[in-house]
Amino acid sequence: MKRQIFAAEHEAFRETVRTFLAKEVLPHYERWEENGIVDRDAWLAAGRQGLLGFAVPEEFGGGGNEDFRYSAVLAEEFTRAAAPGLALGLHNDIIGPYLTSLGTDEQKRRWLPGFCSGEIITAIAMTEPGAGSDLQGIRTNAEDRGDHWVLNGSKTFISNGILADLVIVVAKTTPEGGAHGLSLLVVERGMAGFERGRNLAKIGQKSQDTAELFFNDVVVPKENLLGELNGAFVHLMTNLAQERLNIAIASIAGAEHVLEMTTAYVREREAFGRPLARLQHVRFEIAEMATECAVTRSFVDRCIVDHDAGELDATHASMAKWWASELQKRVTDRCLQLHGGYGYMAEYPIARAFTDGRIQTIYGGTTEIMKEIIGRSLLS
Repeated sequence: MKRQIFAAEHEAFRETVRTFLAKEVLPHYERWEENGIVDRDAWLAAGRQGLLGFAVPEEFGGGGNEDFRYSAVLAEEFTRAAAPGLALGLHNDIIGPYLTSLGTDEQKRRWLPGFCSGEIITAIAMTEPGAGSDLQGIRTNAEDRGDHWVLNGSKTFISNGILADLVIVVAKTTPEGGAHGLSLLVVERGMAGFERGRNLAKIGQKSQDTAELFFNDVVVPKENLLGELNGAFVHLMTNLAQERLNIAIASIAGAEHVLEMTTAYVREREAFGRPLARLQHVRFEIAEMATECAVTRSFVDRCIVDHDAGELDATHASMAKWWASELQKRVTDRCLQLHGGYGYMAEYPIARAFTDGRIQTIYGGTTEIMKEIIGRSLLS
């Protein structure tokens, strides 16, 4: 089915992204995978190409365009290129809204030009060793010392953790406040007491640096409070719908890509003297996956349209995230099976898709959390 949500300018942008991937990403990707980190030069190249800060106002160096369909194109093309290591979606669509919607004019002047040029790489630090999706379990704390905060604690599984120059840290600022005693503090590279642990070894997305972060009596100026004091819970909930939609977009694009890859493979691969595609079981498998992808694509595209109109709610964003990510996991597993022994070989793209995509049902809120959100909205 022909998609209806993109105009000519979005398709022109898609070609720009593909050119960028071919020139600045894919020639270096194997080295990045081996090193466990991408080159900072790639971020600068993305900035020069206009791939950073779409929604940032022009006065701060951004594109001044809040049309989320450009972000959707970027997510789709990076997924199809099997290049999640350069985490532009995290930078643009997850962290960007915090800076543009919550930042003071002074903060925007200080941070956004570098955000858009690629000179400032960003991260957000919520997860702790003892607290995943449970914000009430956060133990990282910030003590008010008059003109500054003293920050102590640790975070883990932080994407861009090694490269990040600016980290939005979720910290407890009112001990007795529970989830409503949390604030967002911006920690910058070079602050005394801010240390990075090891670059964590993952089963997939190996070029995407994921780190432990430690804060030992870090002096954070009061000017680095982002948004309202003790307002982190509301701020986080406000931005989660876009984060989850972004994951859903990448998930359905990933499922479609491995299905296309596998369809081509079964046409060429022979067993018992004939192509796999002539086996009824294989045709049924392809038919089922193609139908599931088509139905999911329609729903996710509708969510993109609703989000652009300011009408996407947390419930439907959660539906999109859990359904599309679980579909990607299921389709990738079935496609690997259809590749037989070759699917288990690291040099085959299906193998990388299997390990790279497995995180989709976990980060941004696990499938179980998504179901809880949906269930509460329907039954409370």
